[in-house]
Amino acid sequence: MCDEHTEHDNEEGFDAGRLSRRGFGVMSMAALAACTTSPENPATIVEREVQITTPDGVIDAHYAAPSSGKHPAVLVWPDIMGLRPAFRLMGKRLAESGYAVLTVNPFYRLAKGQVFDATTEKFSDPPVRQRLVALMGPTVGDPENTRKDAVAAVAWLDKQKEVDTSKGIGTTGYCMGGPLVMRTMAFVPNRVTAGGSFHGGGLATAAPTSPTLLVPQMKAKAVLIAVAQNDDKQDTTVKEKVKAAFDAQKIPAEVEVYAADHGWCPPDSQVFNQAEADRAWSRLLATFKAGL
Repeated sequence: MCDEHTEHDNEEGFDAGRLSRRGFGVMSMAALAACTTSPENPATIVEREVQITTPDGVIDAHYAAPSSGKHPAVLVWPDIMGLRPAFRLMGKRLAESGYAVLTVNPFYRLAKGQVFDATTEKFSDPPVRQRLVALMGPTVGDPENTRKDAVAAVAWLDKQKEVDTSKGIGTTGYCMGGPLVMRTMAFVPNRVTAGGSFHGGGLATAAPTSPTLLVPQMKAKAVLIAVAQNDDKQDTTVKEKVKAAFDAQKIPAEVEVYAADHGWCPPDSQVFNQAEADRAWSRLLATFKAGL
């Protein structure tokens, strides 16, 4: 689960004067532009909005892939602010690196389309936070919903002409998407062979639904767990529990605390950290190269 306390701390720092709301609007646009910086020898890509049928309805999603050839697929789980321009650009950047990328709206059961605008809204505002946490409930609260969504998304990807089905599928998630990455690797183990979690919340809990308990079901070849420094300060044992779970199954897992705060990766975040986001991105590409 996305940590509301961490998000609130980030907002307090923002409102205390680090950057004005107007200034953030300018910064976020510059950060979004930076995120679209192409990798070396970028692939020419095609993109489209798509719909994926599940037992619970229809997921609205964004799909981006190289315009020619077949490539490993990647399923992206956004953070609590959902599918929006920043995540479409991140999907396109990943596609330029040689992947067929599906970024889903995790809230489709309750809301279609964009649910949050980083230039005009704050997660710490009670009405905004309550709205997003309510949307998050069915997505994160019920692992069976993740199973249905992941199975449907993987099946859809495997039908696309740009996808190389001889390769494994990768998955990546941010904030609340972290546990969804863990579940996806466990629920579709024969297809999903690499995963990356960035400032993911609730990866190791005392609940019977703790993602760490799913590790024995996984067949992943490479995993990346990138931890925010302020999340780690709240409970320094989480990273150790996660690493131990992967080690017990002999699944290669890189678990590291980054010198950045919760939410540092999406370029529309008020705590976006360019240097650490770029480093995390490079490690994600290395993880997919090793695992797919």
